[in-house]
Amino acid sequence: MTDSRTGLLKNYGFPVILLISIAVGSTIGALMGKEALVFKPLGDVFINLMFMIVVPLVFCTITNAVAGMSSLKRLGKVLGTTISIFLITGVIAAVLMLAAVVLFPPAQGIVIEGVAPQDFEPLNTAEQIVKAFTVEDFADLFSRRHILPLIIFSILMGVSLNALGEKARPVVNIVSILSDAMLQLVKIVMYYAPIGLGAYFATLVGDFGPQLLGSYARAMIIYHTVTFAYFFIAFSVYAYISTDGEGIARFWKNMITPAITALATGSSNATLPVNLEAARNIGVPEDIRNMVLPLGATIHMEGSCLSGILKISFLFGFYGLSFSGVNTFATAIAIAALSGVVLSGIPGGGLVGEMLIVSLYGFPPEAFPIIATIGFLVDPAATMVNATGDTASSMLVARFLEGKNWFRKAQG
Repeated sequence: MTDSRTGLLKNYGFPVILLISIAVGSTIGALMGKEALVFKPLGDVFINLMFMIVVPLVFCTITNAVAGMSSLKRLGKVLGTTISIFLITGVIAAVLMLAAVVLFPPAQGIVIEGVAPQDFEPLNTAEQIVKAFTVEDFADLFSRRHILPLIIFSILMGVSLNALGEKARPVVNIVSILSDAMLQLVKIVMYYAPIGLGAYFATLVGDFGPQLLGSYARAMIIYHTVTFAYFFIAFSVYAYISTDGEGIARFWKNMITPAITALATGSSNATLPVNLEAARNIGVPEDIRNMVLPLGATIHMEGSCLSGILKISFLFGFYGLSFSGVNTFATAIAIAALSGVVLSGIPGGGLVGEMLIVSLYGFPPEAFPIIATIGFLVDPAATMVNATGDTASSMLVARFLEGKNWFRKAQG
């Protein structure tokens, strides 16, 4: 019992502290009203620190991750099938959440006068899309407003270093050290987060009113309703497709332990050992499960795809923008899939994904802690979906690579 309590405290102690600080700050804001704006500088310090870190964090972590992917050369057909399935299931999750937030807008009821994004334009022309993905000058990469071009540049730099092999090893080692240093810097800055977020929410609630907290509660209800529906329905469908309807019961029999482990630890990597055992019991071939599950624990986050749509929709409602139209929906799905399937494989990927949302849509800096808060509120349920989705994906890979009778052969 003591070990269990220690584990829970280790995994969720800091998020609980952040929740308490937000609750205290919100209470102060509700009681003080506009006078709570006196705390704004304390919140601004936290926001500025995070924005100060994001550019070097993105460059170092993404370049390091891609440069170190030597195993990609031997993954072949399994890798291609796996990534395709990761993308498809991620888009499915994003589309389901999109339908939910269109029917039940998470920020409904918030009325904020005089607050608008800085340069918001929907991506509906070729020129705008080019500007979203590229910059005219190298120096422009060093700005939080150009996160997506920076991500692309970092990936290409990582691929280039990877292609050079041993010749590039000294540079890769330096980038790896810088990557670790940036992650350590994030940890240091996060020690200030309870004060920064507490002050920020005191300012928010004092300025905009307690209805903001009601919108967070509404967003959490929407997220968890859709997430648990996806968890039971989508994974049952994937198990049905994988086994021609024969393996649904076996799937759920073996997935209870990994799902609970993921929910309790908040870590796909911590769930990996029990996930591998579950896949073995289900009958997923050894080479497939040993490749798909570790890869999935790194770059397959359907829960993040779900939360990505929620965050975007929440900000649209918060700033009084219409979350509608094919272009808006397509862009939101693409960003959610990028955050949940690509950026999730990068240390600090959640932070980068939230920065991407803020910068690509032209939201002001104050938007970042608003959706970052949603991020850690949904994390336990999101991790449960992420980990369970890895095993379901391994079954789909087995179905496409081994044929429709793979499950029956495994049981025989």
